[in-house]
Amino acid sequence: MTILRLLALLLPLLTAFVAPAAADEAELREIIAKFATAKGFAATKSIVEELAAVGDPAAERPLVALSDGDLVFRESDREVFIGKESGRTVRLLDPLTGEVLGEAKKSEISKIKVNNTLRRVIRDAVGALTLSSPDPVVRIAAADTMFKTPSADAIDALDAAIARETVSSVRRKLEQARASSVLVSDLPEADKLAAIEMIAEMGSRDAASLLIAYEAQSDGALKDAATAAIAKINETLAFWAVAQNVWYGMSLGSVLLLAAIGLAITFGVMGVINMAHGEMVMLGAYTTFVVQELIRSTAPGLFDWSLAIALPLAFLVSGAVGLAIERGIIRFLYGRPLETLLATWGVSLILQQAVRTIFGPTNREVGNPAWMSGAVDIGQMSVTFNRLWILVFALGVFAVLLYVMKRTPWGLQMRAVTANRRMASSMGIKTPWVDALTFALGSGIAGIAGVALSQIDNVSPNLGQGYIIDSFMVVVFGGVGNLWGTLVGAFSLGILNKFLEPYAGAVLGKIIVLVVIILFIQKRPRGLFALKGRAVEA
Repeated sequence: MTILRLLALLLPLLTAFVAPAAADEAELREIIAKFATAKGFAATKSIVEELAAVGDPAAERPLVALSDGDLVFRESDREVFIGKESGRTVRLLDPLTGEVLGEAKKSEISKIKVNNTLRRVIRDAVGALTLSSPDPVVRIAAADTMFKTPSADAIDALDAAIARETVSSVRRKLEQARASSVLVSDLPEADKLAAIEMIAEMGSRDAASLLIAYEAQSDGALKDAATAAIAKINETLAFWAVAQNVWYGMSLGSVLLLAAIGLAITFGVMGVINMAHGEMVMLGAYTTFVVQELIRSTAPGLFDWSLAIALPLAFLVSGAVGLAIERGIIRFLYGRPLETLLATWGVSLILQQAVRTIFGPTNREVGNPAWMSGAVDIGQMSVTFNRLWILVFALGVFAVLLYVMKRTPWGLQMRAVTANRRMASSMGIKTPWVDALTFALGSGIAGIAGVALSQIDNVSPNLGQGYIIDSFMVVVFGGVGNLWGTLVGAFSLGILNKFLEPYAGAVLGKIIVLVVIILFIQKRPRGLFALKGRAVEA
């Protein structure tokens, strides 16, 4: 009895909550049913306005279907559906929920006709409904759409939305959408001047396009205000274009830093021109591909951790291959740079062909984890998360390597061998093993560079070939064997490339950079930051 009494007390409360929602749905369905009996476009327009006046976001689905020509009614009982053609039949969907209710022959249903004028009315109605959405993202999207397609009829709906909006960023978007609609209305000139000023503050290309169109059809003070606003926006866009080029240059510089930093070590300590360095990068990228394939087939939930798993494996794989190359080939060719260059070039061809045999010649897909996907807008500049993380990663690798070189016994031995190999050997340092481990370290770093590059470039047997020449230019420009020179050289050449590309093109831009480096090396043969030591200076 106690439970029954409790239910009896709760029933009125439940009814109070449920009844309004049911009444709203019933009201919507009653209005939607009128489409089946509407005679002419004027009658359909009245029903659209009545449906929009309810203010329920659920009305968006039937209105969009009507605009797309998918709202139909069954001839036998005049019931309204959303119709999706499927061969000779039509799938019938509930106009509010989208639930599939059955099928009908094409001859059994009729479409509710619309024209372009009616579509504009529907667009404004849908915009007003989405402005009432509880999701701020939906409201922002609606405001952006209304900004790009201004309509004087939307001003009242925007005023109501602005009045009830509590999120400042959304309110700003709504005010901008209202400003664009004011320009196409018959409101006083003062309102339009204020609207032009607000649109100018946006500083975006969409704002410039809107004002250019308005300038062409206005005159007097409004035309002058639009012209001044366009000039202001162009100045803002020019500033952000420079900032965007700097960002692109830093992004390219981080890639060049990762690809060149290992080469700077091996070239600086050993004096070996390693033409297979690009293939170490390739091996790291393919290690990432293998790791992701194994995770996809065995533990999909770990996909976001795939790069963290691939990093040490790529370092070990590329480092082991580099150690094998040094011990098996290069150590017999010290002091013979031309033979070393030819031998490592042959090794690069062997590695490329081996990868083609195992994985095929086509590109392989390497996915982005969720935390590396997407982008963020800073002013009028877009910053993608994958390149941002690669920049952070490149600087992190640089910091760790700098610590190893400056603060560890092995780093001290490497620097000793670089400065004076004979003296280091006479002090008991095993220079052959320093060479071997240095080459393995440089190759391992190239491998983890391949992990990063797999997120922004195609993983193919030719991946490393696209970076080997640029890597050598960075090393020579910065100073052979100097890590700080490699850092400055990578970012300098990256930014220079990105500023040249819009004017000279990608290929001619690289040629100009190469000419600049050649002229620079004529003045400073040892690069920006030359290594010091008696053996080096001799």
